[in-house]
Amino acid sequence: MTTPLWTWSGRDFGHRDGDELWTYDGRHVGHFHGTEIYGADGSYLGELQRDDHLITRTAKRLQHRKAFTPLPNRPARATFIGFNELALPKGYQDFPSPDALR
Repeated sequence: MTTPLWTWSGRDFGHRDGDELWTYDGRHVGHFHGTEIYGADGSYLGELQRDDHLITRTAKRLQHRKAFTPLPNRPARATFIGFNELALPKGYQDFPSPDALR
C-alpha cells in the first residue's frame, strides 16, 4: 500500500511504500524506522506527522541508523497540487525537497 506524502510547507514529496520513502520522480531516498526517516547514508532526514506530512526535528539532525543501498528507480509521476503551508512548530524545519536529496 502506498501513501502520498507532503512536506510541511505543502509541497508534493512522493509516497511511502511499506517502510520505503520514494520521491515523485521515482527515486528511493529514505527508509522508515517507525515514524522517523533515514537517508541511504544513514543520516536522519525527518519524520512523519499527521499521517501524510514530513517534517524535520532539528534536535535529531545528528542521529544515524544503518546505511542502505537505494532500490532501483521507479517510473516518475506528475506532481500533485500542494496544500497550504502548515505552521512550523518550534524546534522543527521543513522536510528537504526531493531535489535536495539528489
